[in-house]
Amino acid sequence: MTKIKKSTYTLLLLTTLLFTACSTKEPIIKIQKNDLKNTTIYANDNFMNQNKETAEYIKKYFKPWKQNKVSYTMEDATWGFSYKEKTIYLENHIKAEEKWFNKQIDNSNFDNYNTILKKAITLKNTNIRVFPTSSPMFYDPKKNGEGFPFDYNQNSSIKINTPIFLSHYSKDRAWIYMQSNSIGGWIKESDIAFVDEKFIQEFKTSNYAVAIKEKFPIYDNSFREYVKVATVFPKSENKYIIARKDFENNALITYIDINPLNVQNMPLEFNAINRIKIAKALLNEPYGWGGLLNNRDCSSFTQDFFIPFGKFISRNSKAQTKNGKYYDISTLSKKEKKEYIKQHAIPFSTLVYLKGHIMLYIGIKQNEPLVMHNMWSIRLKNKWGKKARHIIGKASITTLEPGKELKDFDEENNVLRHVKGIVIL
Repeated sequence: MTKIKKSTYTLLLLTTLLFTACSTKEPIIKIQKNDLKNTTIYANDNFMNQNKETAEYIKKYFKPWKQNKVSYTMEDATWGFSYKEKTIYLENHIKAEEKWFNKQIDNSNFDNYNTILKKAITLKNTNIRVFPTSSPMFYDPKKNGEGFPFDYNQNSSIKINTPIFLSHYSKDRAWIYMQSNSIGGWIKESDIAFVDEKFIQEFKTSNYAVAIKEKFPIYDNSFREYVKVATVFPKSENKYIIARKDFENNALITYIDINPLNVQNMPLEFNAINRIKIAKALLNEPYGWGGLLNNRDCSSFTQDFFIPFGKFISRNSKAQTKNGKYYDISTLSKKEKKEYIKQHAIPFSTLVYLKGHIMLYIGIKQNEPLVMHNMWSIRLKNKWGKKARHIIGKASITTLEPGKELKDFDEENNVLRHVKGIVIL
């Protein structure tokens, strides 16, 4: 495995990065034009064959249009029914009764699983729900780390222009159970349109662009969507393709203009300038559990960082440990873990994993390994044992021990203490 010299500060971003690791002030990043030439030479620009990776990504992207049914077993598709056995609170912070769950399960209509058997496309960024309802499901909102934004009915989210395969309608026909290339669940019927082979042939242009800016608007006569980094657009000459639907819910090809500053041909070259470009676009974005409110959680952050470069990684943190070579360091001490990461991790091609969370290693500053990640909070506990949270709530650059400088920092919940391993992609 490639080792990084101890004497070299391998921080990718910038030598003028001003960093206060989760103090009461927010992490600060300042970027100047001259800093581009000072980015690390130890990030491995050639850690992947980008043309090969992009071809594989596009193949996965369109995989739902190759299916003839949703591939999940009934047991996997209905995993969310187990929430009925848990104590769940609704949007009014009142405990969900059994009849509420019975209503959701009945409306899920799994007696008709795999009966639509149609290909479709998303017309906007859309939430993927565990049950076919917009109602949130919280654990006890009075407890630290529960309530908003941890809506357990939010399974994930997918972007505009995502190919999907449809299983069946909910009984009220407001929702459709679907499968994308990396996730399944319920989405609103109004957010999709059916595609046929003619549409698919026109949509698959073999020439694709990818969004490199965050939440810029696009228009199809009127406003259509705020586009997120890593959104894919087929290109036709100097136009970009999205879908609209006719009165029978069938998808039609629509050509739109997009400011060329917001998109680039896919894949972007995996070099320092482009890594900085994508990092800048993602940093400071609000945290969104499961993609809630059109934001990102930790694993969608790492996933979307790599998509512009043509690299596919899985949707959740545990699955991402299988996207490269995993090294278990769970039995090491904190000091040993830190040294192992400094010696072996490669900036911008290494993930740092702990249960329920994943981070992108970016290098070293002042002898401290740094990571980029989207995180909600830091756990605190005072001398009387009272627990609290210091909210970060956004994509940030931190050390492996974010919040260590905070009063009442809870050493038992030190991120570094809980790191289980690293993944070399």
